[in-house]
Amino acid sequence: MRVLILVLLLAACASAGFFDTKLGEKIKDTWSKIKTALDSKTLVAIREKIHALKDKIKAKLALSPERKARLANLMKHIINFKRSHIHKQGDSIEEINRKTKMGKLLYQGDIVLTKHQAEDIEADVLGDPSRVKRQAFRDPRYPKTLWENNTAHYFFHHNATELVKRIFRKAANLWMKDTCIDIVEKDKEPDGDAIRVFVEDGCWSYVGRLGKGAQDLSLGDGCESVGTAAHELGHALGFFHTHSRHDRDKFITFNPDNVKKDWLDQFTKQTTFTNENYGIKYDYGSIMHYGANSASANGLPTMVPHDPKYSQTLGSPMISFLELVMLNFHYGCNKICKRETSIKCKMGGIPHPRNCSTCICPSGYGGDDCTKRPPGCGEELEATDAPKTLKDLVGDRSRGVEERDDFDKCIYWIKAPAGKKIE
Repeated sequence: MRVLILVLLLAACASAGFFDTKLGEKIKDTWSKIKTALDSKTLVAIREKIHALKDKIKAKLALSPERKARLANLMKHIINFKRSHIHKQGDSIEEINRKTKMGKLLYQGDIVLTKHQAEDIEADVLGDPSRVKRQAFRDPRYPKTLWENNTAHYFFHHNATELVKRIFRKAANLWMKDTCIDIVEKDKEPDGDAIRVFVEDGCWSYVGRLGKGAQDLSLGDGCESVGTAAHELGHALGFFHTHSRHDRDKFITFNPDNVKKDWLDQFTKQTTFTNENYGIKYDYGSIMHYGANSASANGLPTMVPHDPKYSQTLGSPMISFLELVMLNFHYGCNKICKRETSIKCKMGGIPHPRNCSTCICPSGYGGDDCTKRPPGCGEELEATDAPKTLKDLVGDRSRGVEERDDFDKCIYWIKAPAGKKIE
């Protein structure tokens, strides 16, 4: 079946004269290495549509003199850490896909767009004034893009390894345990809509439910981590990237001068016509946010947070509290717990839709109402007038250097004496 799809793609592109273009030549070369179950003809047409807008995108992304001056000032406070290269395939989704050349075919590095989504992006770039404003992550088919009855089914293709199965199940549980969405594994392809998890070139997914039966999510070589699986599953549940929010310029500065030339059109942002974020603030720690140096051509940051303290926060491998809140709003989970009868959460927490007598808490807080330190490693410390040094060992050295699926998360509370504040 894969060979047939590949042959049909080449025939369709050749008959249209597509491979006479420079982009066509690149994709032709790439496709000789890729044999996925995608809608190949549509994928190529969509990529060509986005690529054709490159000049307009470049103009939209260009920095004004004022923003350049602000960026120069921000960079004085940014420490550009030298990171060890850990994985042969790459240490980020963008790097993995770029090495497999999937970036030339996908939107923003790891998204397979539908025709409708591509048209929305084109209209955003061209500034079409005739469109009606829509909600966050909602296209004209909403709510059909949500998984029916708040239940997303998935099954594994026969080429999925035991490692891929294990990490995807863990990722599914991370999204499921603090939302009202059930993510249910099936032994085989069900009759209705479902996510087919398989191993192909790169890490990628569609955005939201397509409503056409099985839709693909790839965890190829190098993508076998819980964080990567959770990111791609986040797309399948309905999320675009955080750094494509319409309001991103209030929180980060994108520097087009540092981006690889063939990746510039991957940094488009949404507009208020396609993106309303339920009043939830920008999330530097979002698992759906790429790292500060993504697609860098020179090793310097491509995205700089306006608060420099968050420069190393971008590109988190963990699902954040704000993402859980947003997904609960997106699927209507926030309507389950009634204010009059639900627990009163502290510290910005929200009632848990699976148990309204407990809360979903921001990172660093736990207990039923978010007033306690979460269980696990870490401790409560008291600050004093004199400097104190904290030394602790995180992890288990006896387990060696082999990479583990899960993080050890240690929470330390530092309390000030009564009547004083920590500075």
